[in-house]
Amino acid sequence: LQLWGKKTVYRSLCLALGLLVALTVFQRSLTPRQFLQEPLPPTLEPQKAQKPNGQLVNPNNFWKKPQDVAAPTPMASQGPQAWDVTTTNCSANINLTHQPWFKGLEPQFRQFLFYRHCRYFPMLLNHPEKCGGDVYLLVVVKSVITQHDRREAIRQTWGRERESVGRGRGAVRTLFLLGTASKQEERTHYQQLLAYEDRLYGDILQWDFLDTFFNLTLKEIHFLKWLDIYCPHVPFIFKGDDDVFVNPTNLLEFLADRQPQENLFVGDVLQHARPIRRKDNKYYIPGALYSKASYPPYAGGGGFLMAGSLARRLHHACDTLELYPIDDVFLGMCLEVLGVQPMAHEGFKTFGISRNRNSRMNKEPCFFRAMLVVHKLLPPELLAMWGLVHSNLTCSRKLQVL
Repeated sequence: LQLWGKKTVYRSLCLALGLLVALTVFQRSLTPRQFLQEPLPPTLEPQKAQKPNGQLVNPNNFWKKPQDVAAPTPMASQGPQAWDVTTTNCSANINLTHQPWFKGLEPQFRQFLFYRHCRYFPMLLNHPEKCGGDVYLLVVVKSVITQHDRREAIRQTWGRERESVGRGRGAVRTLFLLGTASKQEERTHYQQLLAYEDRLYGDILQWDFLDTFFNLTLKEIHFLKWLDIYCPHVPFIFKGDDDVFVNPTNLLEFLADRQPQENLFVGDVLQHARPIRRKDNKYYIPGALYSKASYPPYAGGGGFLMAGSLARRLHHACDTLELYPIDDVFLGMCLEVLGVQPMAHEGFKTFGISRNRNSRMNKEPCFFRAMLVVHKLLPPELLAMWGLVHSNLTCSRKLQVL
């Protein structure tokens, strides 16, 4: 009887200890792997283990008294912890064919509206390790699969990565955003070339949707979702096209007095822009698709800067809107949902330094030295201008745009 009593006490103690451990694990939202400190998969070994909400797990906190541990910061509802779209299962919305206004649209708009509800697609190339460590500025470039020469020029110039930008700030990392080749006959060939390019550089994010003009909006929302999953703490993001000149020194100088928590969205802002109704224009929009007289304020897509915290809120705001075929305008609509006003800055020239393409100002390196972003330069022009701006250049007049 005495032996049986000792066993009962022993079992009760074990059970109590087990419940205490389970309760602690539950309260701290630790997964069994994190609690048991199992080895991480090889792809995550360079990074520290993370909780599902992106906060670093500190094993030393486990045994601290409750009053010694800082209360966690309240966060929005958690999203997926990895890219969660693995199949393309999207059919056309044939209900639209019965609408009289739909029948009067041009073929490209009918195609867009047929599949507008298809928001997210599988990832083909991914590099979550880009946000490992202390990253201060994430440089993100919209590109297409056929324009390897543009990506190469950017890697040699303003897209060059840096481990530290000084003043206690972290690294600069660069990524290119791509879909798949828009022509079926080119797809296999170019995909093989892209896979080789990615093995060399490891800087391409690719999704399984066609790289077309109207799908640029897909590229915006796919990146914002990717950022929300894999880069929860990056302070700042620069996002631009693959045919712009960027002065990283001026970008970093501009950011020196900025905080990641700001509602910072800065670029070449267009106010009261009107939808273009001329059918021969690239940006033509029929009244059936957008009936208002003007767009909300938006930044030209050639290049803009935004704070990381705003970018993550932007992701959730964009998910509340139907997709729009002009990506720059769509982001302006998302900012409007958040009540955030994009900030205009004269150092962002998304129509060239002078809108007159024949102006000598558009080829003057002293002007480029003073700017943050200038659109539009092809690879030979970018490489030549980069060399001039970083040579022993003497400028008689110093421009102040910061």
